Amino acid sequence: MSETMKLHQAPETMILPRALWAGRIISTFVVLALLADGLIQLLAPAQIANMLQETGFALELTRVVGPILLACAILYAIPATSVLGAILVTGFLGGAICAHVRVGELGSPPEIICLLLGAMTWAGLYARDSRIRALLPLVR
Repeated sequence: MSETMKLHQAPETMILPRALWAGRIISTFVVLALLADGLIQLLAPAQIANMLQETGFALELTRVVGPILLACAILYAIPATSVLGAILVTGFLGGAICAHVRVGELGSPPEIICLLLGAMTWAGLYARDSRIRALLPLVR
């Protein structure tokens, strides 16, 4: 095998069964939370009307935000597109955090939930995907 081929291959790392299952459980929780939020945005926009108005968004945006959130959750749930999904989920949650900071809700419960959900997104992916562990090793 040529040196060029070796450089482009991801290093093999062993996934412990406990870490794999922990990653799957964490990722499942993230996907369920995102799906629930996306469905609420689509099916019950009146339930979140006050929150949208407090952050300065129009109620009609639930028709846009809901599908985006559902698409991010689906991309994250599919192993082949999970990294792209995690990046998109992180961007979405970052925007949500920014909206709360903009209106002076620093440290509010929705902001903390977004932060924790973002951390869980990457923790679940890190535990179940050897490519991410190879890219971001915690210990050398």
